[in-house]
Amino acid sequence: MNVMRVDRPGMLSVLQDSGRYGFQRFGVPVNGAMDEWSCRLANALVGNADDAAALEINVAGPAIRFAQDTLISVTGADIAVTVAGMPLPMHCAVMVRHDVPVVFAHCRRGARAYLAVRGGFAPETALGSRSTNLRARFGGMEGRALRAGDRVAVASLHREMLPLARMMVQSAMPFVAAARPDGAVAPPTCDALRFLPGPQWERFTPAARSTFEQQGFSVSSQSDRMGFRLEGPSLALSAPLEIVSEAVTFGTVQVPPGGSPIVLMADRQSVGGYPKIAYIISADLPSLAQVMPGAELRFRAVTAETAQRELLAMEDRHAAVAVESARLLGLPHR
Repeated sequence: MNVMRVDRPGMLSVLQDSGRYGFQRFGVPVNGAMDEWSCRLANALVGNADDAAALEINVAGPAIRFAQDTLISVTGADIAVTVAGMPLPMHCAVMVRHDVPVVFAHCRRGARAYLAVRGGFAPETALGSRSTNLRARFGGMEGRALRAGDRVAVASLHREMLPLARMMVQSAMPFVAAARPDGAVAPPTCDALRFLPGPQWERFTPAARSTFEQQGFSVSSQSDRMGFRLEGPSLALSAPLEIVSEAVTFGTVQVPPGGSPIVLMADRQSVGGYPKIAYIISADLPSLAQVMPGAELRFRAVTAETAQRELLAMEDRHAAVAVESARLLGLPHR
């Protein structure tokens, strides 16, 4: 079996897939990739299913090598990657020769990059997913970030000989890259994160609602995969409010009693009892996932119809990339 050997782990390199669904009623978080678009894109570029496990690289990347020639792709944050000292292109499939160092530097723009391998990373599943739950310490690589010396299994597809593999055999280069599919880039950044009003929107004062839309908030250093704490003007309720805890989702904006919002992210809890002022629309969550502490966020209300239209446009774009990637790799499209 092919394995990825870890020479240097990076700041926080964790295995994630599309998430652990079906267990929230037991209090188990979904987990999964923070930037779902970039993770799915990385998998599409190497011909994987959307739910294949990829490596989420946070801020500063690892140094790795593969035991066999391996088809990989790197997406997400702008990050310098070298193979045997040569720059590796992003947003396309690349066949990397076995046992040559693949070295990631720091993210130059954005916070998270994604590394996908043909077949996907293949640690044992936990509750139907290979996503890493850092707090509960299960899933992924023993429920933790990568360490130097780790060997991570890759689900090699036996007897598969891609055109890029044949080119690798004939080449003296440490890697061979495929053409980049049209449009295979991260979604454009937005001036303001679009949102739908939450169920308690009307319970906040008119001043608080106006402030949420018109003033900026900065991402606190006390932010993580569970949620982004925001610093800025306080958001007040019109009157004290106690609500029964109810389900929360990726992008839910809760406001604790102190008035400082928290945007729930991939490792969010399953329910919450704080008032919910807004939901960030799904199409803007990838942009949110790429912000660093200290960044300023602004918010803009949109209609449900707009949110649905933007999400469908993203799905159409992803499907087009998957079809084009399969063609470039000589694979049948799923």
